[in-house]
Amino acid sequence: MALPKILHSERRYTGKVFNLVLDEIEYPSGRRGLREIADHPGGAVAVPVFENGDLLLIRHYRHPVKKELLELPAGKLDQGEDPLLCAQRELEEETGYVADSWKSLISIYTTPGFSNEQLHLFLATNLRHSSTGQKLEEGEEDLALVRIPFESALRMILSSEIVDAKSICGILLAERLLKNL
Repeated sequence: MALPKILHSERRYTGKVFNLVLDEIEYPSGRRGLREIADHPGGAVAVPVFENGDLLLIRHYRHPVKKELLELPAGKLDQGEDPLLCAQRELEEETGYVADSWKSLISIYTTPGFSNEQLHLFLATNLRHSSTGQKLEEGEEDLALVRIPFESALRMILSSEIVDAKSICGILLAERLLKNL
């Protein structure tokens, strides 16, 4: 399969979370097009599961959709940061918990039609309270912890109470992995 050729690439906006890049491309057919790209450093997601099978989620206001969403703890990768270390950091910062056991689940592209964001998902088990507690960042002051039975989370996906894509992927993959252990 022949790939489009990039004729010109220009960063149009530099932001705190992502940059906006405009690529002028030429398709193998010779036709040209413009592609707007949300250039994102990627992130990591923790799927925290307690010994009794409860799942730890966060309830957080998301301004782009103007709603509070139930989500898994997650965050943006720092420059050169290992995804597992990012997931461990975000779990502690957002929930005040740490996990003694971690397992890689999958890496996904969240919205490849316009963004290069890749998220790395990890199952986090053997949870315990952190000695330092939560370390919430600006904009996370409203964040609330929600501990629910795993089966309830699965029902909440089917009833559209959990609609965040990374959380749906993480919960479903963790269920599959935990059933096979």
